[in-house]
Amino acid sequence: MAGGRGTRFWPRSRKRNAKQVLRFFGERSLIQQTVDRISPIIPPENIWVITNDYLQQEIRKQLPEVPKRQIIAEPAQRNTAPCIGLAAHILNDLDPEAVMGVFPADHLILKEGRFRNFIRSAFKAAETNDVVVLGIQPRWAETGYGYIEFPKNTLPGGNTAIPVKSFREKPDPRTAKQFVERGHFFWNAGMFFWKASTVLDLMRQHQPKTATLLAGLPSVDSKGFAKKLSEVYPLCENISVDYAIIEKAKQVSGLALDDIGWNDVGSWEAVYDLADKDGDGNASRGEIIAENSRGNYVDAQKPVALVGVENLVIVDTADALLVASRGAAQDVSKIVKRLDSARREELL
Repeated sequence: MAGGRGTRFWPRSRKRNAKQVLRFFGERSLIQQTVDRISPIIPPENIWVITNDYLQQEIRKQLPEVPKRQIIAEPAQRNTAPCIGLAAHILNDLDPEAVMGVFPADHLILKEGRFRNFIRSAFKAAETNDVVVLGIQPRWAETGYGYIEFPKNTLPGGNTAIPVKSFREKPDPRTAKQFVERGHFFWNAGMFFWKASTVLDLMRQHQPKTATLLAGLPSVDSKGFAKKLSEVYPLCENISVDYAIIEKAKQVSGLALDDIGWNDVGSWEAVYDLADKDGDGNASRGEIIAENSRGNYVDAQKPVALVGVENLVIVDTADALLVASRGAAQDVSKIVKRLDSARREELL
């Protein structure tokens, strides 16, 4: 899934150059790193990317190993349920026995070998289970993620899928703390495994309108596919796959992962956390000269001097400059909403 705008990474992330195609860590973009991670298990000819019109050409350029027809643009943003339903419809047409994995294109996973071991187990489990989810072992009481409740005494690191008791939405701080203390609640990372036919069955049961719209699409290789998709896709319900079908499915199993070095790279604060730092905790992409300054993150093409400042995010692009408190990094998306309201397309 690669259709998001990455608004919390403005001004670097724009409609035509969004988070998933940017290089935050090394020389490979986030979507390139995602494909690199899974390629030892899933060959490029079996990889499909659902993105948008703004990013389609850039992603095709960045992923030359993936056939161009398999990098498809959504005609409109409709959240993850229609996106996954569309992929399931295409794969089921090509192979009614297809088992599919769903991966966000903008996460970072440092322990890739360990992660692939879990993926193999998840695919195997998905052959006989309706839905298989991956739970990330929580490292703190996070209120920004949903949680997966496993049975009591579940230990992280098992390679056998076990029944999931429930899904919990983003909790308040007190509840998040309780989840972590109990030990059998894991972060929902948005990675799912199932047969393509199972997705379609669940969509027909719980999202009949969207299922009917997608069922009317011709083969992905037909000349009329793009035109028909542009007509029906905007009519699909705008809803996440969690709300739409996963939380309503009767047979959901999961793997409770141990440490795989996972990070959803959700804001500039996350980039700062993962970056190399100097003795004063400053991190940068580019040259900085720091005097009596601590805990700052700078992304700029020119040398930046810091004097007596702490815990700032500074991002400089050709047409915009962001200066924010690291603690308010999540609120950068509010700037994008204001630019949207003001129709400042040149900055979006």
